[in-house]
Parts: sequence; C-alpha cells; structure tokens
Amino acid sequence: QVRLVESGGGLVQAGGSLRLSCAASGRILSINDMGWYRQAPGKQRELVATITSSGTTDYADSVKGRFTIFRDNAKNTVYLQMNNLKAEETAVYYCNARVLTAISPWSDYWGQGTQVTVSS
Repeated sequence: QVRLVESGGGLVQAGGSLRLSCAASGRILSINDMGWYRQAPGKQRELVATITSSGTTDYADSVKGRFTIFRDNAKNTVYLQMNNLKAEETAVYYCNARVLTAISPWSDYWGQGTQVTVSS
C-alpha cells in the first residue's frame, strides 16, 4: 500500500518558521494532488494548502503570503514552508495525497500527522 510519512514539526515561537515534509512510498504509479491539512484541539480538520501534479497551488486565506507549498515529484515528496507562524496555528498537521498504485485505483491517503506548537 501507500505510506505517507510527515516530518519537520516541533515547537517554535510566534513569528518563527518551520518546514514540513511528507514523503510517499509504496507501489506508486502516479500522484495527483497533494496537500496539507491541520486540526487544532477541539476543532475540525481544515485545509491549509494543496498542489497539483503540475504545480498549481491553492491556500487557505489565513495562510496566504506566509505559507508556501511545493513538491518534488521525483521524490514523491511535498513540503510546506511556514513563516511568521501564529499561536493559533498550533495543531497537528496532516499530509494528504491522491495516489494511483500498481494494485489500487486512484485513492486518497493520509499521513499520521506531525505536531506543530507555536508559543506566544
């Protein structure tokens, strides 16, 4: 099957930066859209940013101008560069990818999540 592994989370002060990474592995034939979502305690999971296989990006209004999503298709990896982080952006960040494998049709996969804590 497909495995998505996130890394790069941690503790940072407000105004600081972090870069998240998410690497997909398995019997992958192709990856379509990839994205980052986050879920704060007591809140629903929300979209942060997405990127298509050709590089078209979309962002939540709250992160525009501060976050950048990009991907390395050769490495099946998506990144999220987060600058000027705010305390209210403390959450578990999840990677998502739509993947075609040798044995499964196009399906959505999720990583296990990485904690981002922004101290004020």
